[in-house]
Amino acid sequence: MRTPPFADGLRFAFGTLTVFPVRVTRWDRGAARGGMLGAPLAGLAVGVCAAAAGLALLALGAGPPLAAVAGVAVPAVLTRGLHLDGLADTADGLGSGRPAEDALRIMKQSDIGPFGVIALVLVLSAQVAALAQAYGDSWGRGALAAVVPAAVARLALTLAARTGVPPARAEGLGAAVAGVVPVRAALGTAAAVTVAAAAAGAALGPAGAVRAAAAVLLALAAAELTLRHCLRRFGGITGDVFGALAETAATTALVVLVLG
Repeated sequence: MRTPPFADGLRFAFGTLTVFPVRVTRWDRGAARGGMLGAPLAGLAVGVCAAAAGLALLALGAGPPLAAVAGVAVPAVLTRGLHLDGLADTADGLGSGRPAEDALRIMKQSDIGPFGVIALVLVLSAQVAALAQAYGDSWGRGALAAVVPAAVARLALTLAARTGVPPARAEGLGAAVAGVVPVRAALGTAAAVTVAAAAAGAALGPAGAVRAAAAVLLALAAAELTLRHCLRRFGGITGDVFGALAETAATTALVVLVLG
């Protein structure tokens, strides 16, 4: 029996963006479209696991810093570190100052250069520091800061896969998902995630709702700026660029959530 398109999309999202034991049964443009639209759901699952790990440590007597480290480590483990690897490779490609073809070749190399190392250190430090501050304020705020950035990180991928964004290479994940999501559908998904984040933040009061919605919108703005810069430099998107966009959005959302 043929599975419904929605189920194929979820399989694509969880099978390509997480380590959850989900088998991708279709690898065509239709499944990719559903997968990119369902990407925030995969992020939600990752975020819930991250929040659960942090809260469990707090319940066992650990402090906010250790809970924050767990909250950052769990998403890395559940994504095989692919987004962090993509961030490092993209930083090396951008930092090289080389023409697009040479920069893309640098990004495909297995080693990590100085720009990649610097990017990883700064991003991971910012994420741990922000999440530790959130858990220090309250367990609820910490849990929110673990879940919302994970979802908005994958939402950034939904928007990056919209119609009109070309792939930089003819193969790879970037080529598989480039341009598969209609712009209206991407914007509708962004609106739904923003409303959901605000509703979750409302549990912490009106200010929490505003802060959560702002975190989503500013994270998407940061990811969009990063995307446009990558398009100018590389001529399109790649799987590494997707990873960089996810980490950019997650870090921005985390920082916004602990401000004010």
